[in-house]
Amino acid sequence: MKVPLFDMTRQYGKIKQEVLQTLDGIFSQGHVILGENVTMLEKEIQQYLHCEHAVGVANGSDALLLAVHSLDLKQGDMVITTPYTFFATVSSITRNGALPVFADVTEKYYNIDLDMVEDILTTHPQKDRIKAFIPVHLFGKTLDLKRLEAIKEKYGIKIIEDNAQAIGSVWHDRQIGKKFAGTVGDMGTISFFPTKNLGAYGDAGMVITNDEKLAQRVKKLRVHGAAKRYYHDEIGYNSRIDEVQAAILRIKLKYLDSWIEKRLNIANNYQKLFQESGLDEFIVYPEYFADRSHVYHQYVITLKGSSDKNHLLRDRLAEYLQEKEIGTSVYYPRSLHMQKCFDYLGCSEGQFPVSERACEKTLALPIFPELTVEEQEYVVKNIKDFFKGI
Repeated sequence: MKVPLFDMTRQYGKIKQEVLQTLDGIFSQGHVILGENVTMLEKEIQQYLHCEHAVGVANGSDALLLAVHSLDLKQGDMVITTPYTFFATVSSITRNGALPVFADVTEKYYNIDLDMVEDILTTHPQKDRIKAFIPVHLFGKTLDLKRLEAIKEKYGIKIIEDNAQAIGSVWHDRQIGKKFAGTVGDMGTISFFPTKNLGAYGDAGMVITNDEKLAQRVKKLRVHGAAKRYYHDEIGYNSRIDEVQAAILRIKLKYLDSWIEKRLNIANNYQKLFQESGLDEFIVYPEYFADRSHVYHQYVITLKGSSDKNHLLRDRLAEYLQEKEIGTSVYYPRSLHMQKCFDYLGCSEGQFPVSERACEKTLALPIFPELTVEEQEYVVKNIKDFFKGI
Protein backbone atom coordinates (compact mmCIF):
# COMPACT_ATOMS: atom_id res chain seq x y z
CA MET A 1 0.00 0.00 0.00
CA LYS A 2 1.19 3.52 -0.81
CA VAL A 3 0.08 6.24 1.64
CA PRO A 4 0.95 9.85 0.74
CA LEU A 5 1.55 12.50 3.37
CA PHE A 6 -0.96 14.67 1.53
CA ASP A 7 -3.02 14.09 -1.61
CA MET A 8 -4.91 16.97 -3.20
CA THR A 9 -6.03 14.92 -6.21
CA ARG A 10 -8.65 13.02 -4.21
CA GLN A 11 -10.23 16.28 -3.09
CA TYR A 12 -10.10 17.72 -6.60
CA GLY A 13 -12.02 14.75 -7.95
CA LYS A 14 -14.98 15.75 -5.76
CA ILE A 15 -15.05 19.44 -6.71
CA LYS A 16 -13.69 19.21 -10.25
CA GLN A 17 -16.86 20.24 -12.07
CA GLU A 18 -17.42 23.25 -9.80
CA VAL A 19 -13.83 24.37 -10.31
CA LEU A 20 -13.82 23.98 -14.10
CA GLN A 21 -17.17 25.74 -14.52
CA THR A 22 -16.03 28.63 -12.32
CA LEU A 23 -12.68 28.99 -14.09
CA ASP A 24 -14.39 29.03 -17.49
CA GLY A 25 -16.52 31.93 -16.28
CA ILE A 26 -13.45 33.88 -15.14
CA PHE A 27 -11.48 33.33 -18.32
CA SER A 28 -14.51 34.12 -20.48
CA GLN A 29 -15.01 37.40 -18.62
CA GLY A 30 -11.31 38.29 -18.78
CA HIS A 31 -10.99 39.96 -15.35
CA VAL A 32 -8.29 38.03 -13.48
CA ILE A 33 -6.78 40.43 -10.89
CA LEU A 34 -8.61 41.89 -7.84
CA GLY A 35 -12.04 41.27 -9.27
CA GLU A 36 -15.41 40.13 -7.97
CA ASN A 37 -14.16 36.80 -6.63
CA VAL A 38 -11.49 38.50 -4.52
CA THR A 39 -14.08 40.90 -3.07
CA MET A 40 -16.51 38.07 -2.36
CA LEU A 41 -13.82 35.82 -0.82
CA GLU A 42 -12.81 38.63 1.53
CA LYS A 43 -16.45 39.07 2.60
CA GLU A 44 -16.97 35.34 3.05
CA ILE A 45 -13.81 34.93 5.16
CA GLN A 46 -14.99 37.89 7.28
CA GLN A 47 -18.31 36.13 7.84
CA TYR A 48 -16.70 32.77 8.51
CA LEU A 49 -14.22 34.09 11.08
CA HIS A 50 -16.53 36.80 12.52
CA CYS A 51 -14.01 39.58 11.88
CA GLU A 52 -14.46 43.06 10.45
CA HIS A 53 -11.94 43.08 7.60
CA ALA A 54 -10.12 40.60 5.37
CA VAL A 55 -7.55 41.61 2.75
CA GLY A 56 -6.38 39.09 0.17
CA VAL A 57 -2.66 39.09 -0.65
CA ALA A 58 -0.30 37.01 -2.76
CA ASN A 59 0.68 34.42 -0.14
CA GLY A 60 0.96 33.74 3.58
CA SER A 61 4.52 35.05 3.80
CA ASP A 62 3.44 38.37 2.31
CA ALA A 63 0.52 38.48 4.72
CA LEU A 64 3.01 38.47 7.60
CA LEU A 65 5.34 40.92 5.87
CA LEU A 66 2.56 43.44 5.17
CA ALA A 67 1.05 43.03 8.64
CA VAL A 68 4.38 43.79 10.33
CA HIS A 69 5.02 46.68 7.90
CA SER A 70 1.67 48.24 8.79
CA LEU A 71 2.79 48.61 12.42
CA ASP A 72 5.49 51.15 11.42
CA LEU A 73 8.23 49.55 13.48
CA LYS A 74 11.48 51.49 13.68
CA GLN A 75 14.93 50.04 13.05
CA GLY A 76 15.90 48.04 16.12
CA ASP A 77 12.39 47.66 17.55
CA MET A 78 11.81 44.18 18.97
CA VAL A 79 9.14 41.59 18.28
CA ILE A 80 8.57 38.47 20.41
CA THR A 81 7.97 35.22 18.56
CA THR A 82 8.74 31.51 18.53
CA PRO A 83 11.88 29.83 17.13
CA TYR A 84 9.85 26.73 16.24
CA THR A 85 7.86 27.76 13.19
CA PHE A 86 8.12 28.31 9.45
CA PHE A 87 10.85 30.74 8.36
CA ALA A 88 8.44 33.48 7.19
CA THR A 89 7.26 34.21 10.73
CA VAL A 90 10.69 35.50 11.69
CA SER A 91 11.79 36.88 8.30
CA SER A 92 8.73 39.16 8.30
CA ILE A 93 10.24 40.79 11.40
CA THR A 94 13.80 41.11 10.14
CA ARG A 95 12.79 42.30 6.66
CA ASN A 96 11.01 45.21 8.35
CA GLY A 97 14.15 46.20 10.24
CA ALA A 98 13.07 44.82 13.61
CA LEU A 99 14.76 42.24 15.85
CA PRO A 100 13.11 38.96 16.84
CA VAL A 101 13.12 38.06 20.53
CA PHE A 102 12.50 34.35 20.95
CA ALA A 103 10.45 32.62 23.59
CA ASP A 104 10.58 28.83 23.76
CA VAL A 105 7.61 26.59 23.07
CA THR A 106 5.68 24.28 25.38
CA GLU A 107 5.99 20.51 25.40
CA LYS A 108 3.66 18.32 23.34
CA TYR A 109 1.89 20.94 21.19
CA TYR A 110 4.88 23.24 20.64
CA ASN A 111 2.96 26.50 20.73
CA ILE A 112 4.81 29.46 22.21
CA ASP A 113 5.12 29.46 26.01
CA LEU A 114 2.95 32.38 27.15
CA ASP A 115 4.52 32.33 30.64
CA MET A 116 7.88 32.96 29.01
CA VAL A 117 6.37 35.70 26.85
CA GLU A 118 5.09 37.53 29.93
CA ASP A 119 8.43 37.08 31.63
CA ILE A 120 10.16 38.72 28.64
CA LEU A 121 7.64 41.58 28.68
CA THR A 122 8.34 42.29 32.35
CA THR A 123 12.05 41.50 32.82
CA HIS A 124 13.82 41.98 29.48
CA PRO A 125 16.56 44.62 29.92
CA GLN A 126 15.30 46.42 26.80
CA LYS A 127 11.61 45.75 27.28
CA ASP A 128 10.71 49.29 26.18
CA ARG A 129 11.90 48.38 22.68
CA ILE A 130 9.46 45.44 22.44
CA LYS A 131 6.61 46.68 20.25
CA ALA A 132 4.86 43.55 19.02
CA PHE A 133 4.27 39.84 19.52
CA ILE A 134 3.71 37.22 16.81
CA PRO A 135 2.31 33.98 18.26
CA VAL A 136 1.79 30.99 15.95
CA HIS A 137 -1.13 28.56 16.14
CA LEU A 138 1.15 25.70 15.20
CA PHE A 139 0.01 22.60 13.32
CA GLY A 140 -3.63 23.74 13.72
CA LYS A 141 -3.68 23.89 17.53
CA THR A 142 -5.13 27.11 18.94
CA LEU A 143 -3.24 29.01 21.58
CA ASP A 144 -5.13 30.05 24.70
CA LEU A 145 -6.98 32.99 23.15
CA LYS A 146 -8.28 34.20 26.50
CA ARG A 147 -4.70 34.49 27.74
CA LEU A 148 -3.64 36.13 24.49
CA GLU A 149 -6.36 38.74 24.87
CA ALA A 150 -5.26 39.38 28.45
CA ILE A 151 -1.61 39.89 27.37
CA LYS A 152 -2.72 42.37 24.73
CA GLU A 153 -4.71 44.39 27.25
CA LYS A 154 -2.19 44.19 30.11
CA TYR A 155 0.93 45.17 28.18
CA GLY A 156 -0.56 47.26 25.38
CA ILE A 157 1.49 45.34 22.85
CA LYS A 158 0.52 44.84 19.22
CA ILE A 159 -0.26 41.22 18.37
CA ILE A 160 -0.18 39.61 14.93
CA GLU A 161 -1.48 36.03 15.07
CA ASP A 162 0.25 33.76 12.57
CA ASN A 163 -2.75 31.64 11.66
CA ALA A 164 -1.23 30.07 8.55
CA GLN A 165 -1.96 26.54 9.78
CA ALA A 166 -5.12 26.92 11.86
CA ILE A 167 -7.99 28.46 9.91
CA GLY A 168 -11.26 27.27 11.45
CA SER A 169 -9.69 26.50 14.80
CA VAL A 170 -11.61 27.96 17.74
CA TRP A 171 -11.36 28.57 21.44
CA HIS A 172 -14.42 28.08 23.65
CA ASP A 173 -14.60 29.99 26.91
CA ARG A 174 -17.52 31.09 29.08
CA GLN A 175 -16.16 34.62 29.42
CA ILE A 176 -14.95 35.40 25.91
CA GLY A 177 -17.28 32.97 24.11
CA LYS A 178 -16.37 31.30 20.84
CA LYS A 179 -13.36 32.95 19.22
CA PHE A 180 -11.59 31.95 16.04
CA ALA A 181 -7.81 31.74 15.91
CA GLY A 182 -6.48 34.85 14.21
CA THR A 183 -9.18 37.24 15.42
CA VAL A 184 -8.04 38.18 18.94
CA GLY A 185 -4.85 40.06 18.04
CA ASP A 186 -4.62 43.36 16.19
CA MET A 187 -4.18 41.33 13.02
CA GLY A 188 -4.14 37.71 11.92
CA THR A 189 -2.49 36.21 8.86
CA ILE A 190 -3.62 33.25 6.79
CA SER A 191 -1.84 31.10 4.24
CA PHE A 192 -3.80 29.42 1.45
CA PHE A 193 -0.83 27.36 0.25
CA PRO A 194 -2.16 24.26 -1.57
CA THR A 195 -1.44 21.87 1.33
CA LYS A 196 -3.33 23.98 3.89
CA ASN A 197 -6.73 22.93 5.26
CA LEU A 198 -8.16 25.65 3.02
CA GLY A 199 -5.72 25.62 0.13
CA ALA A 200 -5.63 27.28 -3.27
CA TYR A 201 -4.15 25.73 -6.42
CA GLY A 202 -1.22 28.11 -6.18
CA ASP A 203 -0.07 30.81 -3.78
CA ALA A 204 -2.53 32.98 -1.88
CA GLY A 205 -2.84 34.57 1.56
CA MET A 206 -4.86 37.00 3.65
CA VAL A 207 -4.63 39.52 6.47
CA ILE A 208 -7.60 39.74 8.83
CA THR A 209 -8.29 42.49 11.37
CA ASN A 210 -10.99 44.36 13.25
CA ASP A 211 -9.12 47.65 12.79
CA GLU A 212 -10.28 49.79 9.86
CA LYS A 213 -7.02 51.76 9.63
CA LEU A 214 -4.86 48.65 9.55
CA ALA A 215 -7.09 47.07 6.91
CA GLN A 216 -6.83 50.12 4.66
CA ARG A 217 -3.08 50.26 5.19
CA VAL A 218 -2.64 46.65 4.09
CA LYS A 219 -4.91 47.22 1.09
CA LYS A 220 -2.67 50.08 0.04
CA LEU A 221 0.56 48.20 0.69
CA ARG A 222 -0.52 45.26 -1.48
CA VAL A 223 -0.70 47.52 -4.59
CA HIS A 224 2.65 49.31 -4.39
CA GLY A 225 1.50 51.70 -1.66
CA ALA A 226 -1.13 53.32 -3.89
CA ALA A 227 -4.55 54.23 -2.52
CA LYS A 228 -5.32 55.48 -6.04
CA ARG A 229 -3.79 53.91 -9.12
CA TYR A 230 -0.44 55.49 -10.07
CA TYR A 231 -0.49 57.75 -6.98
CA HIS A 232 1.84 56.24 -4.40
CA ASP A 233 1.69 57.41 -0.79
CA GLU A 234 4.47 55.05 0.24
CA ILE A 235 6.64 52.25 -1.11
CA GLY A 236 4.58 49.09 -1.00
CA TYR A 237 4.54 45.67 -2.64
CA ASN A 238 3.03 43.80 -5.54
CA SER A 239 1.07 41.33 -3.45
CA ARG A 240 -2.35 40.71 -4.90
CA ILE A 241 -4.45 37.57 -4.72
CA ASP A 242 -5.73 36.75 -8.21
CA GLU A 243 -9.27 35.93 -9.30
CA VAL A 244 -8.47 32.28 -10.10
CA GLN A 245 -7.21 31.46 -6.62
CA ALA A 246 -9.96 33.50 -4.96
CA ALA A 247 -12.63 31.64 -6.93
CA ILE A 248 -11.16 28.25 -6.03
CA LEU A 249 -10.98 29.23 -2.36
CA ARG A 250 -14.62 30.32 -2.42
CA ILE A 251 -15.60 26.86 -3.65
CA LYS A 252 -13.47 25.14 -1.02
CA LEU A 253 -14.62 27.38 1.83
CA LYS A 254 -18.08 25.81 1.59
CA TYR A 255 -16.57 22.45 2.48
CA LEU A 256 -14.03 23.57 5.08
CA ASP A 257 -16.02 22.65 8.18
CA SER A 258 -16.78 19.16 6.88
CA TRP A 259 -13.11 18.68 5.97
CA ILE A 260 -12.08 19.80 9.46
CA GLU A 261 -14.54 17.30 10.93
CA LYS A 262 -12.93 14.54 8.88
CA ARG A 263 -9.48 15.57 10.10
CA LEU A 264 -10.73 15.41 13.68
CA ASN A 265 -12.10 11.92 13.08
CA ILE A 266 -8.79 10.84 11.54
CA ALA A 267 -6.86 12.23 14.52
CA ASN A 268 -9.20 10.46 16.91
CA ASN A 269 -8.74 7.20 15.03
CA TYR A 270 -4.94 7.58 15.06
CA GLN A 271 -5.08 7.93 18.84
CA LYS A 272 -7.27 4.83 19.13
CA LEU A 273 -4.96 2.80 16.89
CA PHE A 274 -1.85 3.93 18.79
CA GLN A 275 -3.41 2.94 22.10
CA GLU A 276 -4.57 -0.44 20.79
CA SER A 277 -1.08 -1.09 19.38
CA GLY A 278 0.64 -0.30 22.67
CA LEU A 279 2.62 2.54 21.12
CA ASP A 280 2.13 4.93 24.07
CA GLU A 281 5.44 3.57 25.35
CA PHE A 282 7.28 4.93 22.32
CA ILE A 283 5.48 8.04 21.08
CA VAL A 284 3.51 11.05 22.24
CA TYR A 285 0.63 11.98 19.94
CA PRO A 286 -1.63 15.06 19.83
CA GLU A 287 -4.85 14.17 21.59
CA TYR A 288 -8.33 14.65 20.16
CA PHE A 289 -10.18 17.85 21.08
CA ALA A 290 -13.96 17.81 20.71
CA ASP A 291 -14.16 21.62 20.92
CA ARG A 292 -12.15 21.95 17.69
CA SER A 293 -9.30 23.78 19.32
CA HIS A 294 -7.13 21.65 17.01
CA VAL A 295 -7.87 21.35 13.28
CA TYR A 296 -4.90 19.04 12.57
CA HIS A 297 -3.30 20.78 9.65
CA GLN A 298 -0.46 18.42 10.47
CA TYR A 299 -0.57 15.30 12.63
CA VAL A 300 2.75 15.43 14.45
CA ILE A 301 3.99 12.75 16.82
CA THR A 302 6.96 13.01 19.18
CA LEU A 303 9.29 10.06 19.73
CA LYS A 304 10.14 9.26 23.34
CA GLY A 305 13.36 7.42 22.54
CA SER A 306 16.80 8.92 23.06
CA SER A 307 18.46 10.69 20.16
CA ASP A 308 21.94 10.14 18.84
CA LYS A 309 22.72 13.27 16.83
CA ASN A 310 24.52 11.20 14.21
CA HIS A 311 21.47 9.06 13.63
CA LEU A 312 18.23 10.29 15.14
CA LEU A 313 15.63 7.69 16.03
CA ARG A 314 13.09 9.93 14.31
CA ASP A 315 15.08 9.80 11.08
CA ARG A 316 15.36 6.02 11.29
CA LEU A 317 11.57 5.78 11.63
CA ALA A 318 11.06 8.17 8.70
CA GLU A 319 13.40 6.11 6.52
CA TYR A 320 11.62 2.90 7.52
CA LEU A 321 8.21 4.35 6.65
CA GLN A 322 9.56 5.67 3.36
CA GLU A 323 10.62 2.15 2.46
CA LYS A 324 7.01 1.10 3.10
CA GLU A 325 5.83 3.92 0.80
CA ILE A 326 4.36 5.97 3.65
CA GLY A 327 4.79 9.72 3.37
CA THR A 328 6.21 11.66 6.32
CA SER A 329 7.76 15.07 6.89
CA VAL A 330 9.75 16.91 9.54
CA TYR A 331 8.31 20.25 10.69
CA TYR A 332 10.95 21.63 11.41
CA PRO A 333 14.45 20.10 11.29
CA ARG A 334 16.32 23.15 12.61
CA SER A 335 15.13 25.71 15.12
CA LEU A 336 15.17 29.25 13.73
CA HIS A 337 17.47 30.57 16.44
CA MET A 338 20.10 28.14 15.08
CA GLN A 339 19.72 29.11 11.42
CA LYS A 340 22.88 30.53 9.84
CA CYS A 341 21.12 33.66 8.55
CA PHE A 342 20.22 34.60 12.14
CA ASP A 343 23.71 34.17 13.58
CA TYR A 344 23.82 37.92 14.17
CA LEU A 345 21.15 37.57 16.87
CA GLY A 346 23.71 35.88 19.10
CA CYS A 347 21.59 32.90 20.14
CA SER A 348 23.27 29.66 21.18
CA GLU A 349 22.56 25.95 21.19
CA GLY A 350 20.64 24.92 24.28
CA GLN A 351 19.02 28.33 24.72
CA PHE A 352 15.58 27.08 23.65
CA PRO A 353 15.68 23.40 24.60
CA VAL A 354 12.06 22.45 23.89
CA SER A 355 12.28 23.83 20.37
CA GLU A 356 15.58 22.06 19.80
CA ARG A 357 14.20 18.72 21.06
CA ALA A 358 11.15 19.13 18.83
CA CYS A 359 13.46 19.50 15.83
CA GLU A 360 15.03 16.13 16.65
CA LYS A 361 12.04 14.12 17.85
CA THR A 362 8.93 15.09 15.86
CA LEU A 363 7.52 13.50 12.73
CA ALA A 364 4.41 14.38 10.73
CA LEU A 365 2.25 11.47 9.58
CA PRO A 366 -0.24 11.37 6.69
CA ILE A 367 -3.40 13.39 7.28
CA PHE A 368 -5.90 14.83 4.83
CA PRO A 369 -9.72 14.54 4.75
CA GLU A 370 -9.78 11.69 2.24
CA LEU A 371 -7.31 9.47 4.13
CA THR A 372 -8.92 6.06 4.67
CA VAL A 373 -9.11 3.96 7.82
CA GLU A 374 -7.22 1.19 6.02
CA GLU A 375 -4.40 3.59 5.20
CA GLN A 376 -4.21 4.70 8.82
CA GLU A 377 -4.09 1.10 9.99
CA TYR A 378 -1.21 0.46 7.58
CA VAL A 379 0.68 3.50 8.93
CA VAL A 380 0.27 2.47 12.56
CA LYS A 381 1.07 -1.19 11.86
CA ASN A 382 4.38 -0.19 10.30
CA ILE A 383 5.25 2.13 13.16
CA LYS A 384 4.60 -0.77 15.54
CA ASP A 385 6.74 -3.07 13.41
CA PHE A 386 9.56 -0.52 13.48
CA PHE A 387 9.65 -0.36 17.26
CA LYS A 388 9.50 -4.16 17.50
CA GLY A 389 12.65 -4.35 15.43
CA ILE A 390 14.87 -1.91 17.32
